[in-house]
Amino acid sequence: MNAWDTATAHRSGTVNAEHGWERFFRYGPYGFLGASTVVSAVSAPLIMDRADVYAAAVLVPVALVLQLWWGRVGPTVVPKSRAPRFYYVARTLVAFALTWCNPFFSVFAILGYFDTGRLLPRRAVRPGLLVTAVIMAGAQCGSGLPPVSLMNWAAFVALLGLHTTLTMVFARIGDREADHARTQVDTITELESANARLEQALAENAGLHAQLLVQAREAGVADERRRLAAEIHDTLAQGLTGIIAQLQVVTSVGDTRPELAREHLDRAAALARHSLGEARRSVHDLVPAALEHDDLPGALKRTVTDWGERHGVRAEFTVTGTAEPVHDEIAATLLRIAEEALANVGRHAGASRAGVTLSFMGVELTLDVRDDGRGFDPAALPPRSGAGGFGLGGMRARAERIAGTVEVETEPGGGTAVCARVPLVRNSR
Repeated sequence: MNAWDTATAHRSGTVNAEHGWERFFRYGPYGFLGASTVVSAVSAPLIMDRADVYAAAVLVPVALVLQLWWGRVGPTVVPKSRAPRFYYVARTLVAFALTWCNPFFSVFAILGYFDTGRLLPRRAVRPGLLVTAVIMAGAQCGSGLPPVSLMNWAAFVALLGLHTTLTMVFARIGDREADHARTQVDTITELESANARLEQALAENAGLHAQLLVQAREAGVADERRRLAAEIHDTLAQGLTGIIAQLQVVTSVGDTRPELAREHLDRAAALARHSLGEARRSVHDLVPAALEHDDLPGALKRTVTDWGERHGVRAEFTVTGTAEPVHDEIAATLLRIAEEALANVGRHAGASRAGVTLSFMGVELTLDVRDDGRGFDPAALPPRSGAGGFGLGGMRARAERIAGTVEVETEPGGGTAVCARVPLVRNSR
């Protein structure tokens, strides 16, 4: 359970308990008053004289009106106002008078044990409980208030001691409950604050992650530009320089030495063809043709199918997760890594089966290329060839340009698995 769930559970329990007490304090007094009135009416011929009956007949409606007034005013009363104290004092006086008329009205007076902490200031809680204890002890001493005999006084004192002890226990429990409630509220507040800070941190991390992706993409673009500049310098520029040099020789010999001129023209043509091939290779390396008319899953599926048919190998392609439009640079990088990995399988693995899986994992894309071939020793990799492939080093370099990684798991005779993990940058178009 996380911080938010814990806070919600505590708050839900607290709200349910408070709702139950609110219902009790709203409707309970009517039930206590009604029950005490019925019992007192039944016992009236035995323990009440005419004056007590008349007094009770006046005080019971007063108690009912007082309770109706509080039922209307209580829910809207502001904290620290005088209304709760007035209600408590008035109800206690009425309950005391009713108990004087008939001890069974102590059923109504017992309310003072329950809501003293809600209605009185903290410093007045214990005196309020003590007053209720006096009323309850007088009602239970055998003769009502005031006691009429020495035995009744002894019972009153004993019962008052018992009720006073109980009130102290109840006050102690109330203090602990209040402290626990405050601690619980503080804990919930702290958890909510921690959850808010966590959400803010997650939002900031998401922003930083997006910023890092942008920076990685910009760094990849700059790196690709440097790579292209070096490649143009090493191939096309050198080829054009050679062509110019050969043509200058042809111009200098003129018609005096036609055989030498023809030889240099042939060299210039060969250099031109080679430079054209290098230009086409560079263009092909920049823009995969498979992505011109299809999305990444479709391009990978067609690439895997074509590769399997060319090499006579059972090749399968799988997509997991929910496919989404992928940024062109991400798609081109993964497609090139898949092509190079499959090319390595075709050249070196001697595999009978190969599988390519593209996984959409929320903020990450994973490309897995597996085969059941002979595997190899990663520590004994041959140097990069000049046939246009990039090998494992080239695949890692491609992934790093877009803040990704490439991992290889292999062993001699155990097949090979190439896993490329890159950020999922969605196509904004």
